[in-house]
Amino acid sequence: MTIDMALARKVLQSEAAAIQALVDRLDGTFEEAVKLLMTCRGRVIVTGIGKSGIICQKIAATFSSTGTPAHFLHAAEAVHGDLGVIQSDDVVLAISHSGETEVIDLVQTIKRLGVHLIAITGDCNSTLAQHADVVIQNQVSDEACPLNLVPTASTIAALALGDALAMTLLVAKGFKQEDFANLHPGGKLGKRLMRVEQLMHTDDETPVVRADTSMSEVIDEMNLKHLGMTCVVDDAHHLLGIITDGDLRRHMSNGTNLRDRRASDIMTRRPVTVSPEMLAAEALHTLEERKITSIVVVDSANLVKGVVHLHNLWRTGLV
Repeated sequence: MTIDMALARKVLQSEAAAIQALVDRLDGTFEEAVKLLMTCRGRVIVTGIGKSGIICQKIAATFSSTGTPAHFLHAAEAVHGDLGVIQSDDVVLAISHSGETEVIDLVQTIKRLGVHLIAITGDCNSTLAQHADVVIQNQVSDEACPLNLVPTASTIAALALGDALAMTLLVAKGFKQEDFANLHPGGKLGKRLMRVEQLMHTDDETPVVRADTSMSEVIDEMNLKHLGMTCVVDDAHHLLGIITDGDLRRHMSNGTNLRDRRASDIMTRRPVTVSPEMLAAEALHTLEERKITSIVVVDSANLVKGVVHLHNLWRTGLV
């Protein structure tokens, strides 16, 4: 059996060309589509059938994962009871290369509900296009299939348009990294986006002493909490400094009599801190860069919220 590598390369070239051709075609209709999606008070209902339907599922998932609630509606199932999914405050995004598939059976219900319809189609004169509020053209000269039959270039182009809509919408809505983290708590991606507040020691687990605490009590607190350090705070719990095992060793090696000292005499002032909202990966980088094992977590008012230890971060599998 001979594998036609030239054909494989031609398929990739054809699909790449189909996407590249979309770049110069983007115009005001794309902007109109984004504005409709921006003002959608409900969900984006993404509908299609066959290969386009599979593309619709991915586009709906991308919308949902980037802050725009979306739902995939199978066009054939829709007319057998699933039309109830569409509500009056939704926007429908319909994908059909021909514009003449079962998707057009949904048009009557869409219009009756007064729902806006965005169409991605290869035929701007099709039935679907004629009934849409906004039409985004997805015409391809040829499919990547050597028989020019299997949806290939057209489906990959539709997928790219869906991604372009989702990403443009993401930026327009001001969707940020922390928003993405909230929607992706699981798996490897969830670990990468985990925040310090999810891993830090809080409340009774946080070693804390006052500035006038005797050093014997400081050492007791450090031994009790097992983090190799303690925070030094004022009466309102603002961070004044920290004392670490390293600080104790340095003072003892210099001949300091710790029995006669208070926490304020030994503490390191203005220590490195992180915020609860910081990504765990960033906190890990700070700990490794500074060659320290624990770091204090404070809020914007410099109030101590907890302590995160290097081991807490290692256990997540970030490294």
